[in-house]
This record gives sequence, structure tokens and C-alpha cells, in this order.
Amino acid sequence: MPVPRSLRSLLLHRTIGLALAACIGMPAAFADDPKPEKPPVDDPNPPKPAEPPKDEPPKPDEPKDEKPDEAKKDEKKAPPKKDENSDDKAEKKPKEPTNTIEARVKGQQKMEGLFPLYRDTKTGALRMEIAASQLNRDFIYVSQVSDGVVEGGHFRGQYRQKKVFRLIRRFDKIEIVESNPYFYYDEKSPLARSAGANVSPAVIDVMRIEAASGTGAERRFLVRADALFVDESFDPVKPPPLPGGANGGFSLGKLDKERSRVSLIRNYPENTAVVVDYVFVNPVPQNAGAGFEITDPRIVTVRVAHTLLAKPDDKFEPRLDDPRVGYFVDYQNDLTSTDITPWRDMISRWRLIKKDPEAPLSDPVKSIVWWIENTTPLELRPIIEKAALGWNKAFEAAGFTNVIVVKTQPDDADWDADDIRYNVIRWVASPQPPFSGYGPRFTNPLTGEILGADVILEYSTLAQLLQMRDVFEGDTAAAVWADPLPMTVETAKSDPRQMQAQCDVGTMLHQNLNYAMALSAVFDRPEDERKRLLEQTVAYLVTHEIGHTLGLTHNMMASQSLPYADAFKQAGGVKLGSVMDYPAINFAPPGKPQGDYFPTEPGAYDIWAIRFGYDPTVSDTAKRTALLARSTEKALAFANDADDMREPGKGIDPRINLNDLTDDAMRYAADRLALDRKALGEIAGRMVKPGESYQALRNAYLILTADMATQGRVISRYIGGVYVDKAVAGQKGAARPYTPVPMARQREAMKLLRDNIFAPEAFKVDASLLQQLGIERRGFFNFFGTDDPKPIARVANIQAGILYHLLHPVTLLRLTDSGLYGNEYPVVRMMTDLSEAIFDDDSRGSVNAYRQELQTLYVQFLMIVMEGGSHDYVSRAAALSNLRAIRNDMSRWRGDLATQTHRDHLAFLIDRILETDRS
Repeated sequence: MPVPRSLRSLLLHRTIGLALAACIGMPAAFADDPKPEKPPVDDPNPPKPAEPPKDEPPKPDEPKDEKPDEAKKDEKKAPPKKDENSDDKAEKKPKEPTNTIEARVKGQQKMEGLFPLYRDTKTGALRMEIAASQLNRDFIYVSQVSDGVVEGGHFRGQYRQKKVFRLIRRFDKIEIVESNPYFYYDEKSPLARSAGANVSPAVIDVMRIEAASGTGAERRFLVRADALFVDESFDPVKPPPLPGGANGGFSLGKLDKERSRVSLIRNYPENTAVVVDYVFVNPVPQNAGAGFEITDPRIVTVRVAHTLLAKPDDKFEPRLDDPRVGYFVDYQNDLTSTDITPWRDMISRWRLIKKDPEAPLSDPVKSIVWWIENTTPLELRPIIEKAALGWNKAFEAAGFTNVIVVKTQPDDADWDADDIRYNVIRWVASPQPPFSGYGPRFTNPLTGEILGADVILEYSTLAQLLQMRDVFEGDTAAAVWADPLPMTVETAKSDPRQMQAQCDVGTMLHQNLNYAMALSAVFDRPEDERKRLLEQTVAYLVTHEIGHTLGLTHNMMASQSLPYADAFKQAGGVKLGSVMDYPAINFAPPGKPQGDYFPTEPGAYDIWAIRFGYDPTVSDTAKRTALLARSTEKALAFANDADDMREPGKGIDPRINLNDLTDDAMRYAADRLALDRKALGEIAGRMVKPGESYQALRNAYLILTADMATQGRVISRYIGGVYVDKAVAGQKGAARPYTPVPMARQREAMKLLRDNIFAPEAFKVDASLLQQLGIERRGFFNFFGTDDPKPIARVANIQAGILYHLLHPVTLLRLTDSGLYGNEYPVVRMMTDLSEAIFDDDSRGSVNAYRQELQTLYVQFLMIVMEGGSHDYVSRAAALSNLRAIRNDMSRWRGDLATQTHRDHLAFLIDRILETDRS
């Protein structure tokens, strides 16, 4: 819409006015901040936290203390206009409060720590003391969920925000100002004088000074702190709507400040922690949530711990990222650099210093101590400890011994897992688990130094709780094309930095464990073998999550390092390049020896990556270069979540995937499909037990068909795929950045899909099996649904997922684009092969119900390609050609009555769209 002339004129005049004002020169908004003073030295023996008093309501005849909002009334008044002729004396010498801190907090409980806190024992009002020496210095803020509701976007142990902030005094108030750590200025460059240009600091909160004591450097100020924490000043607890996110789901209501309260205070010399119970109220919720964990959807409480930390000293040396190795990073752009990629991203790593700097192997000055929480089942503690200590092997390659130390929290410990001073391996049992494992860490955003971490493990991993909705037991395959990508992908689109907190290994692991347990029952594996499966699952999960807490990202290419011939060797187990991948569980088919199910210790890539992050000698440029030059070795291949092909249209390299295994992943997937079909033929005789319901049999059917979908997905990614090499130019052993998958390999993938996913008998099972897929009734659940098995809809969903990728606009366009640099499998050939795979095998006979659904679905996909605005013209032309060919075949091929009506329907659909286009 064009801008009206009057509005353009107004904008022009306003722009000229602003430019003239800039040329004339405007007075500075803020006085120069004094340089930060050196932070206090860490106290090696922090005292126990002071216990806050219980909340007690004021008696009716006693005056109430002021409410948190009243402390802000004066802030709304406009400050007096500054005299431009003054010498800034008013700002340099603000009016001092007449009340002393001692008089103001008389009778209140004091909790010593980084910021001394005072709690009114009658009203619960919270005040905070700030020393003059703490003004104009950097501090770090971290928030963590202590308890929440998963459907509302919160779960126990979840790290949320981290910020760098300063306390700045302005007259009779103290501002909390968040600084922006994403930009770097080299002090040697004259451009450093422009640091902060056009970068807006955020004034998080303003607190009025109520009292003061002391003089000079010993001066102390008292402010009211309730609103700082209860009003969400630091961290907005209710998640904002994501762009493209689904509507209509459960969401939190409006924050009720009257019901919200400070519930716990922990204060130490180096950090101050305030825990707040946030109460969100929605009188008329549109969605009551899917689980029992929401007691009342109108009123939901989320408990969040806010921690203020003293910034560590400046002795930590940041280490910069390299794309050939995977670390979480704190992002920075160097605004004084002339490099083509002016990035100064700092990897996340712990501060490890050798006790003996000259020794090739030395203990660190300070180890990374992990505590196994006292909630952990006794039988799992040795497995967890061994898995965590396994990382010491990697640190030995970096020159350190005994980096990881594991202890068990005493049953009578006077601290809990929420205490940020402790790194805790926690075990929880949630009603709606968001994961099986989660290994977050928090860092100093200015350096990348890891300051603390946790590992949270969900008991559901071992409980075999099959979530029916997670294996898409849907009734229809409709609207597949329009389905949005998962929330994690939408999050990555809006802010890629947020993906650093994501780890979906639990979902993958849960599916794999259910799969293996089902196969163990079908093929009658002995009990000790099932026990080994559970132990290796826990060991893999812990090792993987500890890797995250050390700074390592996922490596979704590591599963390709295992030679296919070694997959089922009993000796040696699964030797992957990295434990940070999401590999397929290595379940040996009958007749082959069973090796390890999962990798249970760091692999060659993990050891190499730890050297990159922690070896002190890698600070030397030459040694760093030499170490990174090894990235072309097969065992050291790396790619992270941004590169994988988990979703249709996402990623380009089929070797970077989830739930695949070996350097011949297509062959391994074909083996799994054969194993799945064999198991489907035997589950009825193995899973049904006298006196029990048929629920276990139904679960097994869902699990096995879900694995068939997974293997089909792995195979499909080779069609239109492009191999990626991130080595630098001239690096030994490197290929060119982009090499299309050879045509023979792509057509092999199409043949496997034709035989195993699209074939008339691909998903056929005995009628007696379908008759036994009963659901165990629970009360009035499934009130508006039906219990009968729906195999046609289920198979159609699986096949639709494969078609979605093959006919995705990104995939089709890449087939054409890559034809300009080596691809020999054009869109028209691929689409013709796909049409033959879906129609030829029953072209001269009758078409069963599975294939009727598939063929109709495929025609609808082609119609969308031909008409859709997202597809390129080459793909539209190929779709039109195939629709015409299919239309001609429908007139020539007949079959039985059901087949004739099906083919007449396809002819009708195609005629209608072709006639519409002609008109």
C-alpha cells in the first residue's frame, strides 16, 4: 500500500529535524559510568543459606506494610527538566536519604549474602541492600524453573534466561540495566570509541532508595525488591506465542500479583537466589489441558528461581568456535573486524587449570563435581556414576586427570538440587514427561565460561509408558501438506540461539527402548539380556547428557562412522565416533550376535572435541590448526541439529540424520524393515497372555509400524540429497563443499521405498492380528472416538510422511538446482519413478485398500505441486506430465469392482483439475 503524500511529507520533515539536531549536538543522556571495581574473591566455604520466615498475614488491627506496587508510585512522576547551563552537580550529588538502613529494617530478618536481604516477618515484604562498591559493575542473572506445567511450557530443572546487568544509581533511585553482550570491539581499534552505538541497553527495573548507611566506599543503599522478582522484571515467565505456532492449545492466564509471592530465599557470598511462585489466572480457559497434572486450568502456579551472581574474574581465557567441531557458544559479532565472517563466538567450557602446568597429565585445580541426587533409585546409581566418570578418558587426552568427580547427595543433606552451587544429576517422575534426559548448563555470556550445570533424567525412560499420541494413531492422513513443523523448528526460525537448549534424545531413546523391549518379547530374549538393554540405555543417556554439560552439541553424523560389517559383532559393541548422536538402537536380528545396543562411552570424535575445548596447548594457533586439520577423518565427522534431515524439506545431507546407523544406512534400514515385518508376523503369538488385556499387542503393533516409518524416512532422504563437507579450502582429505548423491544411490533409495513402503503387501498383516488390537478401557476415555484398529489410516500417515519429503518444494527445487553441479537424477525422472512405484505393481489387477489410499493421496500431492505457489515451474511441469499419464492409465486399467470405482475416482479428480486449469 503506497504511503500517502501528506504522511511522506511529515516523515520527511521529521527526519530532517532529527538530522539537524544530531548535527547541532544534543546533551548526553547519561553521565559516564565509572570503571567497574574488581569483584570480590570467591569464598571457598560458602555458609548455609539463611531460612526465610514463614509467610504470616498481618493482624487486622495492625497496619499493613506498603504493597510492592506502592514502592513504584514515585517512579511514574516525570523527573524535573535538566538545566542545560548547569554543571551536572545535581546528578553527581543526588539528595541522600535521611533514614538509615538499621532503622528501616528494625525487627526484620536479615539474610547475609552477595546482596543482603531483609524479610518483614509480618507482611513478607522483601528488601535488598546494595553496596556502593556494587554499583556500575557487571553481574550475571540466571533463571531456572523449579516446578511447572509442561503444557504451559515449563518443567522442573529448565534453564530459562541469562543476562549481564549493572546497578546504576540515578538520583534517589537505582536502575537495573541489562547490557548487550553480542557485540565486541577490539580495544586497539579506533572504532572501539564508538562502542555501543545504536545498541540499546534495557532498563529492567527502577527501585527507589528507601534508606542508606555508611559513607564513601562503605556506603550502602536499601531498596524494595518484591516487584523486581514478582513482577517478572527479569524474566517474563509466560511464553510468548511463536510465529506459525498452533493456536487453541493450553496456555497460562494472566499473572496475578496478589497471589504470586516470594516462597524461598537462598543467600550466599557469591550469589543471591530468590524463588517465586507465579500464579496465573484465566477465569474461562479455552483448553483445560490434556493431563491430570493441571489441577485447575483456571489457576496454574509456576515456580521460578532467580539467581544473581557475582561476575567471575577476568582470568578465564575464552576459546573461539570453529565450524568443524560442535560446541554450544555465546554469540558475539566483532564490529571492528574486516573478516568476511566477523564472528567471535565463544565456546561453552569449564575453567580447568592444571595444578602442575608443566606436567603432561595433571589434576585440575578444581574438578567438576557431580552429585547424584538422593531421589535416584539405588540400583541405578552405580550405572550413572560409571557413565559420568567415563568422560575422564576424554580429558586425559587433553592433559587432565580426575576432571569428573561423582558424589552422592546424603539423605540428610541441608541443600537441594535447585541450589545453583551444586551440579546435580537429578531423577524425576513427571506425569507428562517432556524428555528422558536433559543436560543444560549456564555460562558467563561475556566469556563462555560454564558456571553450573544439571542433568535431569525422567523415570519414564525405563517405565515403558507408550504415549499413544506420540506414535500418531490418527484416523486420517488429511492436511499433511499444511502441517507446520514442530515447535522446536519454529523456535529455531524465530531465534536460532534458543536451539542451544533443545535436546530431544529422550523422545528418540523412549521410542528405541520400547522397540527393543517389544522385539525382546517377540524373539524371547532372556531376562539378563533385557537387563543389559536397560543398563546400556541409562548409561548412554547419562553419557550423552553429561556431554552437553561439558559444552558439546549433538553430532548427528557420528552414526556413519560405524562400518556396516561391524554392526553385529559381539566383541567391541557399538563403536561410534560420538555418543552425542541420536543413533538407531542396534538390535541384532535372529541368527546374528548381539553387540552393544547403544554407545556407552565417549568416542573418537568426543575425545578430539574435548581436546579442542580443554587442552591448554590448543591456545597456540599452530596447534589449534593442526588439531582441526584432522576433521576430515571418518571417525571425526561432525554436523549438528541445524544440518540434520529430521523434517521434510530440512537439511540436504542424508548422512546427517536421526535414528540411522552404519556407513551404509540405507542397507541397515532395509535390514530393520525386514526385521519389523518378521516381528509383525509373530507378535500375536508372543504378546497375548491369558488373563491380560490386548493392550500390549496393540502397543507392539504401533511400535513396529512406527519403526517402519522411521526407516522409510532414513531411506527417503537420499533422494535429492547433497553431501556436505565443511572442511576449509586446501585441507588434506577434504572434498568440495557440495557433492550431489550419485544417481545410482538415489534410484537405489527409490527401489527400497517401492519394495518396503509403497508395495501392495508392504504393511499387510494377518486379519487375526487386527482383530486382537484391543484397547484396555479406562473409564470414559476416548468418549468421542472409537476403539477399532485403523490400519489404513495409519499406513497412509506413514506413506504421506515419505511423500511429503519427496514432493516438498525444497526437495524438488534442489533436484533441479543440483543438476547444475553434478546431479544426474532430474525431477521428471524421479517423479516418473515414484509414479511407477505407486501404480505399476498392481496395474494389471485389483488394487487393495492400502494402495487405493496411497494412490489417491499421491494424486492429491501431484495436484498440490502443479497448482501450489511454493513449487518451481520445472516441478509443476513434471507433476502435470505425471497426472496426464496416470489419467490415461486409469482408462486402460480396470480390475474388480472396487478397483474400477477407485480408478474412476482418480480419473475424476485429475479431469477436474485439468479442466479447471484450462478454464
